[in-house]
Amino acid sequence: MAAASTEGAPTAAAAMETEGRLPPRPQFEALKAHEMTDGKPQFRKVVVPSHRFSPLKKNWMEIYTPVYEHMKIDIRMNLKARKVELKTQKDTPDVSNLQKCADFVHAFMLGFDVADAVALLRLDDLYVDAFMLGFDVADAVALLRLDDLYVDSFEIKDVKTLRGEHLSRAIGRLSGKGGKTKFAIENSTRTRIVIADSKIHILGSFLNIKVARDSLCSLILGSPAGKVYSKLRAVSARLAEKY
Repeated sequence: MAAASTEGAPTAAAAMETEGRLPPRPQFEALKAHEMTDGKPQFRKVVVPSHRFSPLKKNWMEIYTPVYEHMKIDIRMNLKARKVELKTQKDTPDVSNLQKCADFVHAFMLGFDVADAVALLRLDDLYVDAFMLGFDVADAVALLRLDDLYVDSFEIKDVKTLRGEHLSRAIGRLSGKGGKTKFAIENSTRTRIVIADSKIHILGSFLNIKVARDSLCSLILGSPAGKVYSKLRAVSARLAEKY
């Protein structure tokens, strides 16, 4: 008889549905990095070019500190394989931290300063102000105001096939006297540019990278610097209105 009366009685959830109320939504804690992979750590490896080995050795602590202490990612230098190896920890708060750290190290290997590359980690401004002591703080903080940062790379031959002195002159036009042209493009588009021989790397937001790349391509194709400057003034005015 008791069983029969229990079967006939409405449940609490059914009673709430009849009254027009839904049961409360369950709350679950976010999974940590090691829980998403059944306790197995995830790895990333970044190759160290021969010309970046000495700068890496010199700036190792500036790279190690934000990666290990703030992103909770293990990092080490494999001298035999000449690679920087990254691994998640048990207390890594977010699995995406591993890729952010790999992007940070990769940007440094491309030739960006630590102050610029650390913006890829998207750390909070208070930490960056403390971490950047001794670096170009204004540039780093300006980069961190941008929400999404990327690194875009291309070669001069992707724009126009140049050889010999023609290639050298194109590289000279990109830099300008004392780096004047490159700095003008960087400051107008809020990006950072590295010119490594015939390879060009740009760090910034998607829209700003496009503007900087268009200016660089115009210089490669032979446009005079004055014409590029006039376009940059109009573009920088539009970017100032947007931001």
